[in-house]
Amino acid sequence: MIDISEKLEELGWIPRPKLLALRRLGIEIVEDLLTHFPRRHEDRTEFPKFPHEESDVPICLCGEVIKTSLRRFGGWKKIFEATLQESHANALSEPLVCRWFNLHYVQKMIATGQRLVVFGKPRLRGKRICMDHPEFEVIENDAEISIHFRRITPIYPATEGLSQRTLRSIIYRLLNELSDGPIKALAPAGLVHGERGDAIRAFHFPENWKARDAAREHLVLSEFFAMQMLIGSRRTESSIRLGGSHCGAGALLEKFLAGLPFELTGAQTKVIAEIRRDLAASHAMNRLLQGDVGSGKTVVAIAAILLAIEAGYQATFMAPTQILAEQHYDVLRRWLEPLGVHMALRTAARQEESFLPLMVADENPNVLIGTHALLYDTVSFSNLGLVVIDEQHKFGVAQRARLTAREPAPDVLVMTATPIPRTLTMTVYGDLDVSIIDEMPRNRGKIVTAVRDESKLGEVLSFLRKQLEAGRQLYVIYPLIDESEKLDVKAAAAEYELWRERLRPYPCELIHGRVPPEEKQKIMERFRGGDSSALISTTVIEVGVDI
Repeated sequence: MIDISEKLEELGWIPRPKLLALRRLGIEIVEDLLTHFPRRHEDRTEFPKFPHEESDVPICLCGEVIKTSLRRFGGWKKIFEATLQESHANALSEPLVCRWFNLHYVQKMIATGQRLVVFGKPRLRGKRICMDHPEFEVIENDAEISIHFRRITPIYPATEGLSQRTLRSIIYRLLNELSDGPIKALAPAGLVHGERGDAIRAFHFPENWKARDAAREHLVLSEFFAMQMLIGSRRTESSIRLGGSHCGAGALLEKFLAGLPFELTGAQTKVIAEIRRDLAASHAMNRLLQGDVGSGKTVVAIAAILLAIEAGYQATFMAPTQILAEQHYDVLRRWLEPLGVHMALRTAARQEESFLPLMVADENPNVLIGTHALLYDTVSFSNLGLVVIDEQHKFGVAQRARLTAREPAPDVLVMTATPIPRTLTMTVYGDLDVSIIDEMPRNRGKIVTAVRDESKLGEVLSFLRKQLEAGRQLYVIYPLIDESEKLDVKAAAAEYELWRERLRPYPCELIHGRVPPEEKQKIMERFRGGDSSALISTTVIEVGVDI
């Protein structure tokens, strides 16, 4: 009998090439394979008649190959066609043409007289019903036909060198030879019905659709319960990590707020109170600050920084691009230098410090602002108490961990205007506390978003020239630096000269991620100073750049 912790290579009956293919899927032990669940099931107990019309819904059909052909076009391009006829065909039956483009291996697998199961969307091509690039499986009349045919059949995520038939046969044999001992449950008996081992068997090879659905419900509930337990455990570990209070009395913060030329919104005041409470707690803060562009996230971050440095701790402010890091540095210098805060900028291309230390004897900056350069060993922190990460979705998990996984643990504040699905998942499942700035500042300018077809380009250019004549500036944003053969989109470098001609005599400049850092800085300074009127750019300037 087979144990679920046994390595697949120790079984002795799985060929080595198949073991290597399974390893590519991350499958090395029996349990890995048993929990490699089907992505869908096909009802092969009976098949519908071949369609006479096209459909947007994929269907599963079975038929005999009555004809194959290979057509060439455009030199090296090929189309392989297999014409299928349904079982018990009559005079009104329509054949089904399956087509594959430039897939040379398919023609070696399909021959006249074979029985095929195909899955795809039928399309009307002239007078023929066709399926382009359908999934297919050759049905062989052998001892294993009952595993693959005349039943509800599992279809698995597969890989090169591992066909559906082979993978299905291996899993079927594993389930038959598995030891009789129960498989460890992931959820309490009161939450799910039946044994986990029975659910695994029923989901791989269900006797009917009702059994499949019941097995899926068992497995989904068990997985979510286990996930919740794991996240709860991680949250508990995070709360007991060696941390400390990183919150000062608030004198610096009050002085900063009093000097602002505007009043905070109610949402900003509420969020600062939430962060202040976290900073004062003995456990480490892990909070997401979400707010629309222009809602005032930076002011809230500065409030947190001032509370931390007043308590005697160092703070760091990490941004995803050099442009944004330099902007934050300039903004913080303008607001915090009058308060005597010592700041430093660290990017791959620029290192700079302001020399107004909070205390005369303090040689270390109170605030370190930078990009990924802050993650490396050349940057040392003397007493890190707060980590602020702007546009946090631009950083990898491991990158953020290099700053945050310190002992004692610093407080962490991550900011974004557009939380990605992983971030949303972290908030739903408890890894992050959330603060939302849901109120925009008063007297904020109105943002108008409009879409124009390319045929309206003349009207768009006329509008842009009028705006430039009025002394305004513009961005022209492209998704790529250079043109791509794979993507049908325009690129900044290729379109730059065209925009120079369109907007002449107004000066334009090109900026993207491959522009040298020193030149990038000069371009942005010229644009901020009004020496250039338009920036032709990629999304390198998309994240919170303030002009």
